[in-house]
Amino acid sequence: MWVAITPYELTKTTIAQYVEIAPVIDCLIVRTDQATQATEIQRLLDAGFPKAKITAHSNIKLFENFDLKRIHFKEMDERAFEFKNKYPDACVSMSTHHKDTIQSAKNHHLDFVLFGHLFETGSKPGLPPRTPSEISDALQVDMPTIALGGINENTLSQVPHGFSGIAAISFFLQHDIQTLRTLKEGEHYV
Repeated sequence: MWVAITPYELTKTTIAQYVEIAPVIDCLIVRTDQATQATEIQRLLDAGFPKAKITAHSNIKLFENFDLKRIHFKEMDERAFEFKNKYPDACVSMSTHHKDTIQSAKNHHLDFVLFGHLFETGSKPGLPPRTPSEISDALQVDMPTIALGGINENTLSQVPHGFSGIAAISFFLQHDIQTLRTLKEGEHYV
């Protein structure tokens, strides 16, 4: 599974990029400001991005108003667990940083988790990546777990075996669809 995550603001250029690469990604987490998230989702839809791949970020009202099928929550946001109970057919995911959080997500029947960060990343300056032990522990939980943090064309081959996919921000904005297809075909971690 390849999960693209938007930057906090979408431009015409980033929207055009997401529309172009839509066939190679499985979902797009719209991580814009809560106040503008509805506008950004509408802009994506108007540009032709597939509605089935749009994932609201922590905004239940937008999930309902746009009749979306996917929603993502921050780590240990209890609303995720209640939400999955209320909407069992929805695809509900959560960011995680610890094995215990992954286990909790599994216990509440979430569909997958993002786990990170695996590599140095500009999104978390000065914060060290997860240790090999933390990564190994995370992968012990029988739950689809997506690698996050510092994923790029150089680190992609270093993603440990056992992850169910990758999630990234800049990686998906920096490559055209053909490059991404080629990189995806070479996945080794699953």
